[in-house]
Amino acid sequence: MNEKYLFIETFGCQMNVNDSERIVTMLADLGYTPTATPTDADMILLNTCSVRGGAEEKVYKRLSHLRSLKKAKNSLILGVGGCVAQQEGDHLLLKFPWLDLVFGTHNLHLLPDMVRGAENGERRCETAFIDNDQRLDLFPPVKGSSRLSRFVTVMQGCDNYCSYCIVPYVRGREISRRSADILDEVRRLASDGVQEVVLLGQNVNSYGLKSADEPGFAQLIRLVAEVEGIRRIRFTTSHPKDMSDELIACFADLPKLCGQIHLPAQSGSDAVLSRMNRSYSCATYLDKIRALNAARPGIAITGDMIVGFPGESEEDFGQTLSLMEEVRYADLFLFVYSSRPGTRAAGLPEELSREQKVERLERLLGLQRRITMEINKSYVGTVQAVMVEGEGKRPGQISGRADSGRIVNFPGDHALIGSFVTVRIVAAYQNSLLGELQQNP
Repeated sequence: MNEKYLFIETFGCQMNVNDSERIVTMLADLGYTPTATPTDADMILLNTCSVRGGAEEKVYKRLSHLRSLKKAKNSLILGVGGCVAQQEGDHLLLKFPWLDLVFGTHNLHLLPDMVRGAENGERRCETAFIDNDQRLDLFPPVKGSSRLSRFVTVMQGCDNYCSYCIVPYVRGREISRRSADILDEVRRLASDGVQEVVLLGQNVNSYGLKSADEPGFAQLIRLVAEVEGIRRIRFTTSHPKDMSDELIACFADLPKLCGQIHLPAQSGSDAVLSRMNRSYSCATYLDKIRALNAARPGIAITGDMIVGFPGESEEDFGQTLSLMEEVRYADLFLFVYSSRPGTRAAGLPEELSREQKVERLERLLGLQRRITMEINKSYVGTVQAVMVEGEGKRPGQISGRADSGRIVNFPGDHALIGSFVTVRIVAAYQNSLLGELQQNP
């Protein structure tokens, strides 16, 4: 079989990153080898995100730029997958005539057959939803585990229908993967040398809630923690309304569960949260934050916040600032609200100008930069277990993550990449920590 080269550009969330890894696995059987250079590729795939308008526009610009590559190399196969593909479907083939493949979020398993057709000049679009419990078993797990950390999908889809969010429409309803299959994958990864798994889902907290014969998410984490060879467990993303006492207790009971959680609030105003259909109040959100801090003192909390949601007053905005001060997020992903077609919020009148939204965003960014720096400085003098993942920011440095998820750069031998080491933190920066190697446990 002649070797061919595949370039994948991934937009958006970790679920898309995981899907791209699976695509590489599937297409390896067709002779495709990954390349980091688009001009060397025989096939270019864009794995897309439509959660926010900016990400969608990036995809359209990228497709326009790829036209010249297609003209220069007529045999080049161009494809679009992910959420934009699911949302736009056949319209992409009409809008971009040089495009060969469009495959939706439920159709990865069809991709090898679609590629074979494209190699023979066929153009094809597949975006049908598969709303049954076989959906997560239609494509293979990722092969090759040179990294210490790997994603493991535990569920897909979302039933929450937040008024601003397109995810339920492009990812479908919630479906949980069978726990036996998840544990088999984790054991295989552990046997291949993987030491950290990141459990993925649009709303991992609701894992198993629809299946009477499956464990809930807290019990699933406990089962994963029993797998020999796995030293760290992380998960994302969590919805606050489904953050159970049992899950919070895992942070107190399981040393393997990292002291880090992504728990998006989206706003600090009850009025805005109600219009967002978030199904919790700021008071209940803060109760969960306090419980997490009690279960794992020093836990690193990250989140998302939307600025300028329709109807957001200056008072609402001030309440968001107050929430940030009280929670003290280690990191916060901040976004200006962008209307997504088909969502309930798309019909709400927008009372803020783009300039007002950006001004509020800058105020949030300034506050979060201060809080993040204060938290990072609190690590100075502490000793952290670091999983070494690669080269550091400067020559002679290597880099990894602490239990909290903080990036730590420190002088060290490249032979330590792939191991756990003990590091004393000596300095703090806005986006990372600097350490000194203490010992190799």
